[in-house]
Amino acid sequence: LKGIQKAVDRARKAFLTGRSKSLEYRVTQLKNLLRFVRERQTEVSEGLKKDLRRSECGTPLFETLGLESEINLAVRNLKQWAAPRPVSKSMMTISDQVYIQPEPLGVVLVIGAWNYPWAVTIGPLIGAIAAGNAAVIKPSEVSSHTSKVMEDLLPLYLDKELYPVVTGGVTETQELLKQRFDHIFYTGNGTVAKIIMEAAAKHLTPTTLELGGKSPCYIDKNCDLSVACRRIAWGKYSNCGQTCIAPDYILCDPSMQDRVIEEIKKNIKEFYTEDPKKCLDYGRIINQRHFKRLMALLEGSTIAVGGENEESECYIGPTVLRDVKPDAKVMQEEIFGPLLPILTVSSADEAIKFINQREKPLALYIFSSDNKLIKRLIAETSSGGVLANDCLMHFSVTSLPFGGVGNSGMGHYHGKYGFDNLSHLRGCLIKQLKMEGVNNMRYPPHTADKLGWARFFILKHVDFGSLGRMALLALMAVFVAVILQVTDYYTHVKHFILNT
Repeated sequence: LKGIQKAVDRARKAFLTGRSKSLEYRVTQLKNLLRFVRERQTEVSEGLKKDLRRSECGTPLFETLGLESEINLAVRNLKQWAAPRPVSKSMMTISDQVYIQPEPLGVVLVIGAWNYPWAVTIGPLIGAIAAGNAAVIKPSEVSSHTSKVMEDLLPLYLDKELYPVVTGGVTETQELLKQRFDHIFYTGNGTVAKIIMEAAAKHLTPTTLELGGKSPCYIDKNCDLSVACRRIAWGKYSNCGQTCIAPDYILCDPSMQDRVIEEIKKNIKEFYTEDPKKCLDYGRIINQRHFKRLMALLEGSTIAVGGENEESECYIGPTVLRDVKPDAKVMQEEIFGPLLPILTVSSADEAIKFINQREKPLALYIFSSDNKLIKRLIAETSSGGVLANDCLMHFSVTSLPFGGVGNSGMGHYHGKYGFDNLSHLRGCLIKQLKMEGVNNMRYPPHTADKLGWARFFILKHVDFGSLGRMALLALMAVFVAVILQVTDYYTHVKHFILNT
């Protein structure tokens, strides 16, 4: 455990050298990370096959292609992201420099998850590197083979002092949480998230928590049900349902339930053959503890499709449950497996009420051809993200922030949002030691006349972008007039500006 403290101390010391602040250095590290992803596909795939029985083609599709895209985006835009960001000026700051300067936070702790161990561990790391931070990387011990690959190979490509990999289980994570970090980025479940927040509070460390929840999937009568169910089946059963943004349950009209079941059954067969157990594209439950948890969730529900299972192989086939009640066992926690309950609702109103009576989910899925209905569900519910007429795909859009709200998490990442999330956006105002007369209104003795001028300068909004040259010159004349204290001319120009 002493090694953990040493790794964190080394990362802090390396950060204080200032080398990670250099944009060139950050780009070099990002390019090295890209080289790792491309050169070590075999080792990455082998680890995922042992952990989750991920197929050879499934690895790039669900893990590494997204990382390559994120790295390329960061390299391409880093100079712009890290540059000073000018902000609008007021009459009080017209002659000043006013801008936001992104700066690194320091040492970031990234705690990854086991379900997509590369995407949700290296994804936040990309933001940390781009923002100029040091980062301690803690892969999940549950995906043990992938964790070993990360531990062995990442240090061959990245700065070992700035970006150490720490492996281990609960004991090692607890020791890590005793250390002081400048930000903690955690992907996982709410129970552990509370422990992390409690540990972070001791050092006033900000956290990003990427959690989950029961993401609803509402199917409207007005939609192409065949296409909808195809996309739902893909989103639900990819990675054997072990996806934080998988559709957790379906809400639909009672008259649609039978056809929804038939369509999903048809797509299960098309995607995973008659025997998903033998299909290379259908994965496995991560371990026997989760297998037993999922089997217990089936109690009291009616299986309409699937249900086949084998504990020794951690196999549960793609399963659909019908006529599920809100108080059923499967509706009391995030499923995180290949069980898809269908609950019937008589209207969109009832669906909205059902969703709002529960914790805010990480994703909300809406299938409808009615754009007004889609906008209504967006307006009258809350979730980390919304996706209409598809599943999972919003995760891949780097121009959108990805993150939760309420019980599904806090903070966000992807693209520039990841950079900003792991940066301090420092407000900067640079004034000159000139035009001191303008400041007389704020200095004692305070008078009604000074208050009047203060009210004018502070409350008067002027759109500098649309001002003509003469108006701008007149504005500058106000400043000159204050300095010269030429009251009559000052008042004349003031009226001119107010009428502009």
